[in-house]
Amino acid sequence: MNAPKSTAPGSRAPHRLDPTGPCPHADNARLLAQGAVTPVLLPGDVDGMAVLGHDALRDFLSHPDVAKGPQHFTALAEGRIPDGWPLRTFATLPGMMTADGADHRRLRALVSSAFTARRVAELRPRVETVAAGLLDGLAEAAETGDGVADLRRHYALPLPLGVICELLGVDRAHQDRLHELSALVVATDIEPDRAVAVNRELLELLAAIAAAKAADPRDDLTSALIAARDEDGDRLGPHELIGTLLLLIVAGHETTLNLVTNAVRALCSHRDQLALVLDGRASWSDVVEETLRWDSPVSYFPFRYPTRDLTVDGTLIPRGTPVLAGYTAAGRDTKAHGPDADRFDLTRTATVKHLSLGHGPHYCLGAPLARMEAAVALEKLFTRFPGLDLAVPESELPRHSGFVGNSVRALPVRPGG
Repeated sequence: MNAPKSTAPGSRAPHRLDPTGPCPHADNARLLAQGAVTPVLLPGDVDGMAVLGHDALRDFLSHPDVAKGPQHFTALAEGRIPDGWPLRTFATLPGMMTADGADHRRLRALVSSAFTARRVAELRPRVETVAAGLLDGLAEAAETGDGVADLRRHYALPLPLGVICELLGVDRAHQDRLHELSALVVATDIEPDRAVAVNRELLELLAAIAAAKAADPRDDLTSALIAARDEDGDRLGPHELIGTLLLLIVAGHETTLNLVTNAVRALCSHRDQLALVLDGRASWSDVVEETLRWDSPVSYFPFRYPTRDLTVDGTLIPRGTPVLAGYTAAGRDTKAHGPDADRFDLTRTATVKHLSLGHGPHYCLGAPLARMEAAVALEKLFTRFPGLDLAVPESELPRHSGFVGNSVRALPVRPGG
């Protein structure tokens, strides 16, 4: 990772990240042409850096001198990050997302049993049943909507949200509000006062859910987390439990929601590629992996901090700088994925694995579940509606609100083509 020559972060004009979240690919290509690492301006004009190149990002994510703990965020430690800063939750949420070393391994071990390959395989029949029911609803919505229905609202959202809430034992009555709050937590264009209120409401709701489970344990993951102890007898502390629930709910459905949405957009815009799958010349798993590379569900993920001044691909990242992982950029890095990296191609011979579900110690714990849910969702959808197509041009789809998630806010489709 270290290079003999280093470029000071101030030698390149910082890229101001648009908090409203436009499509990132044009900016990514421009920035990558200048280098694998770029200075950025975060909301509130907070200085940061983004690692965009595939190789640089892979190395950075697993570097021993890179940490997730908020104590390593210099501006936060010095009191320069206000409570209403839209990205503050990413930096301060107690639990796996902001833990390092042995503490991170302890927390991860307490949760990992729910996401093993065996457990995910056991969940598949349930996911298939839920998907089939939701497709009935999608068809009904199209019948009452002049042949058009919002696939994101009626299918891509309720499938992963319903599955993760069922795993956690969260009542259906809470699910819509949990999604609304989750979407606001990851938004980067939210006003400070509202950000504070949203975080407070979400934490209070999760605390109430946890309290109900503690009083009346059931056969679900929340009850198991409350009762779980590691090999030394340690349990999740109250704040760790709430942070873990928040992470599981947000990451457990937002990523898959965007993945399914982006895959449907890609297949509808590349009918030749859809034909490959429908003819059996490519698999639904191929679609999932190529979508993860080509249009990652997460664009810029916050945060990691060098624990010392670190030179990454020739660029100096000062100790304590908040660094974003640029997954959408890395997925189309021509140095890693070839000169046609911007082409959606299910027959691509992958010589380099994409990084869209992370790398290193914080690799996405729910990756097997996300992959399975997305593959099932796509197979069921296009088997039932092989002629499904977008109801509006791709360019007219409203973008996701923020630069963390990468997708659209609505996906109007005609199930009958």
